[in-house]
Amino acid sequence: MGIQHVLIIDDEPDIRELLEITLGRMKLHTRSVGSVRDAKALLGSEAFDLCLTDMRLPDGDGIELVEHIQAHHPCLPVAVITAYGSMDTAVQALKSGAFDFVSKPVDLTTLRDLVSSALKLSAPTSTARIDRAHEASQENDNLLGNAPAMLRLKATIAKLARSQAPVYILGESGSGKERVAQEIHRLGPRAERPLVPVNCGAIPAELMESEFFGHIKGSFTGAVTDKQGLFQAAQGGTLFLDEVAELPLHMQVKLLRAIQERAIKPVGAAREIAVDVRILSASHKDLATEVENGRFRQDLYYRLNVIELKVPSLRERLEDLPRLADYILGRLAERWGESPRRLSGAAMTQLAGYHYPGNVRELENILERAATLCDGDLIEAEDLQLPRAAEPPAPAADTGREPLEERLAHEEKRVILEALEAVGGDREKTAQRLGLSMRQLGFRLYRLGLEGP
Repeated sequence: MGIQHVLIIDDEPDIRELLEITLGRMKLHTRSVGSVRDAKALLGSEAFDLCLTDMRLPDGDGIELVEHIQAHHPCLPVAVITAYGSMDTAVQALKSGAFDFVSKPVDLTTLRDLVSSALKLSAPTSTARIDRAHEASQENDNLLGNAPAMLRLKATIAKLARSQAPVYILGESGSGKERVAQEIHRLGPRAERPLVPVNCGAIPAELMESEFFGHIKGSFTGAVTDKQGLFQAAQGGTLFLDEVAELPLHMQVKLLRAIQERAIKPVGAAREIAVDVRILSASHKDLATEVENGRFRQDLYYRLNVIELKVPSLRERLEDLPRLADYILGRLAERWGESPRRLSGAAMTQLAGYHYPGNVRELENILERAATLCDGDLIEAEDLQLPRAAEPPAPAADTGREPLEERLAHEEKRVILEALEAVGGDREKTAQRLGLSMRQLGFRLYRLGLEGP
């Protein structure tokens, strides 16, 4: 690999010099400018492998540069340098497409880790690796299927893999949220480091802090040795928080701090430990509803839900059913050391008419039971023993009609805007008028795109 080139944009000469020296010691070639205008000019005339930009510049801001790079140089990773404590700004940058961010005063170890990860995306083998992995995903059960909903999901995952932004994976139980998290990790620059999944609903509340952050020997009864926490186990890699809605409120506070500060404090330790992990989270519950009902912290929701990714239900991709069924039956045959079972036409018709509340996981259970009960190698309709009478697939949405969720959101926005206008924009009076708390009103304004986090 030849010398890699980094563009630095900062109007403070001291900061530029610090970054140039640091990156120079990493054997990187740097070019430095102090304005948005000069940065755009260089981007148009030279090739770079990474861009580092300050958020505040004399003729614009870092968000403008991030958006420019996304539009004109989509394969160029860009990281932003934010003022200390400016998490809202950092989140905005990530939403706009930034690879990652680092806060001032710049910690050089954190900076070097960020640069190393970002440059993996610009390496000549990176695109080829992602393409090969994407093709390979067609042949395993992580993201099997070519229905339009699945193709859109795969394309989005390939894009998200190039970022370090927290992703909230939303989907029904059994739809494959953990497999989506595995793909985001596998296609990204952290693929060689661990992916650590944790079911937040399976950890007893009294052990949660120790499980997440570790503990020091003697810090409490039973702590007979030092213990590494989940954050430390995922160092340099990805931490996948499944069923994150199940976290108790006291743990949500500690998790928020760990994410914002990029540091943890083991139970009984005197000082914090810096951690470098990407956070992916998921839940079958609607986190927005959990926030409105006071069961999930709004500030943590904003940090986890920088990007929301919806996993389609099996009902939304029934075109994939034959291929999924063949794959599952083939995997069962391999496990049992037998020839694969086949589905009769009547059995496939019945499967195609079922509504799958448990999604792919339920399909796997149905087929394993049927393969066990059937006589010979052919699975008949009666072998499926579906939980209830099959229902016809839901008809495709009429493209001339507005989806119910969008209609409801538009109506909600109209009502809120009318209430605001009626009281001259007074938030407190608006909340009273609508029978909402100030927190509920603020959250609805954010969710409807009427206000930032």
